[in-house]
Amino acid sequence: MARYGKRIAELRKKRGMNQETLAGLLGITRASLSHYETDRREPDFEILTKMANLFRVSFDDLMGRTQHVATDPAHHVTEFLNRVELADDQIESRYELTIDGRKLTPDETQRFIAFIRSERAAHSDRTGY
Repeated sequence: MARYGKRIAELRKKRGMNQETLAGLLGITRASLSHYETDRREPDFEILTKMANLFRVSFDDLMGRTQHVATDPAHHVTEFLNRVELADDQIESRYELTIDGRKLTPDETQRFIAFIRSERAAHSDRTGY
């Protein structure tokens, strides 16, 4: 039987969760989680997958074979989006802008920027901001 219960408990505690909270997020009972953490039972693949996703770790890390915590991609995406200047003349050549999975043409990109500017100007006229 695998011995990774300690690692599951460690990851849970590191994220400030009690067993009841983690069990709820996994859709299992607190007793089942307790059995996993004490190596009395092994979680199935579905539960292991949910744990790895929830803790943002690889399967190897979840099993205690490595200690590399995955980075939060949402944070990097947010940072990136906070710095993109859509009015940049080179935007089409620097980035692939898409809507509904289809790439915007340079003309569509320019019309989109013009539309936003128009909306902002109309809002400013109405509100004074």
